[in-house]
Amino acid sequence: MSLPNFNGTVAVIGAGTMGIGIAQVAAHAGHQVKLFDIAATAAQNALSALGMRLRRRVAAGKADADATEALLARIQPVDTLNQLADSALVIEAVAEKLAIKQSLFRELETLCSPAALFASNTSSLSITAIGGALQHPQRLAGLHFFNPAPLMKLVEIVSGLDTSADTVATLQTLARQWGKRSVLCRSTPGFIVNRVARPFYAETLRALEERVADVATLDAVMRDAGGFAMGPLQLTDLIGQDINYAVTESVFQAFFQDSRFTPSLVQQELVAAGRLGRKSGCGFYRYNGESASPTAVCLPLSQVEPPRSIQLHGDPAGVAFLAGLLTENAEAIIQPGQTSAFARIDEVTFMLTNGKTASQVAKETGTPVVLFDLSANYSQAPCVAISCATQNDARHNDKVVHLLQSLGKQVILLPDYPGLLVMRTLAMLTNEALDVVNKGVASAEDTDSALRCGVNYPRGPLEWGAALGWRQILATLENLHRYYGEPRYRPMPLLRHYASLSSGAE
Repeated sequence: MSLPNFNGTVAVIGAGTMGIGIAQVAAHAGHQVKLFDIAATAAQNALSALGMRLRRRVAAGKADADATEALLARIQPVDTLNQLADSALVIEAVAEKLAIKQSLFRELETLCSPAALFASNTSSLSITAIGGALQHPQRLAGLHFFNPAPLMKLVEIVSGLDTSADTVATLQTLARQWGKRSVLCRSTPGFIVNRVARPFYAETLRALEERVADVATLDAVMRDAGGFAMGPLQLTDLIGQDINYAVTESVFQAFFQDSRFTPSLVQQELVAAGRLGRKSGCGFYRYNGESASPTAVCLPLSQVEPPRSIQLHGDPAGVAFLAGLLTENAEAIIQPGQTSAFARIDEVTFMLTNGKTASQVAKETGTPVVLFDLSANYSQAPCVAISCATQNDARHNDKVVHLLQSLGKQVILLPDYPGLLVMRTLAMLTNEALDVVNKGVASAEDTDSALRCGVNYPRGPLEWGAALGWRQILATLENLHRYYGEPRYRPMPLLRHYASLSSGAE
């Protein structure tokens, strides 16, 4: 399989998890691959380990033997950089140290053809800064794969200030031929995914610091109620606490210590203790050769009488979410000529959180209030997270719990926490994604694709935010901003603009 301006040979430098994964991807696409690592036996050891994994798949009937052996034969471990001189593309996957990468590419520039392209798999360093060490930085771009590289579809193609359009176009062709979904972005801290995804971890880590719930319950809210593939704390254990913390710290420093990227002291403590997650056997969870099975704390079945009436009221912004939650309830009453932003369950106001506490809403409305958290799909979610105003009697809360349980939902009761968990997380993800678009880092389409394909979000944050309504996102952030008094929750200009354009019937 030949590519324009390529002789078919791809070099990969660094034989760690990412390096051997990238080598496997290139070899699977038919390229001859040269694998180099500064450690004498690392490349051969990595290839041997890959061979064992792939041959186990053959033995299990999951892969073809001849194709597997052909793939492995296309990967050649080499001992020196000089042996990479005939490569058309060199992909670097070495330690995240700017000086190391600059030195490596300077040497490669003296060895390789002027037509050869260079790519860095860096997840956090500036492509412009790496290219600053080259006489011809136009040939260098970021080619950021996600772990595991053979399975994850996303590749971020990152342009430095001097990266040429031809380099980007050739890498786009390469990614497509390798079966990858590429997204384009400018070289800014964290690129797309590692920047926009910071709040996914940060808001749950903050909730843990503020003792909102235990680790398993917080993960369950995000996973089982919210619709994300994994809870943030589970995911950081999988990634490695040290790696996740280092990325957050890098982005935080690169953005001049902007508070919206502030690292977590809880995570810092885990790293200091060597509790790095699955790879160390202990992180937020303990592992005994298998992944942890977190169990959330859900409410027992309510024994109270069902509510007498359920009515939907008010502004249209909340219709889809309440309708989705109450779709199986045949007794729901839609008032003629009205759409809904809240439900009235007997005397209890039941509504989607908007960044205020339930107690604040109860004071404003003069009614008992129960808030529920956001979900990507209410009908499919096995559970719903709620919070109750401190002014409520137990019977008020029990009516709502009974209704939700009658719809087949488990109920997770959280303290009266502003914005609950999924809503405040989505608001922050959407806010950050809008800033990426506003500043020309990436397109809206590529930003959403990056989060769906790179970290398996149920919906892109911009698609989700638009469906929820820009005014709802803005109100949530403004209420959180007032509650905490921190610039961390300040709404971005493009969010304010979109919200100002939204009609009252959004």
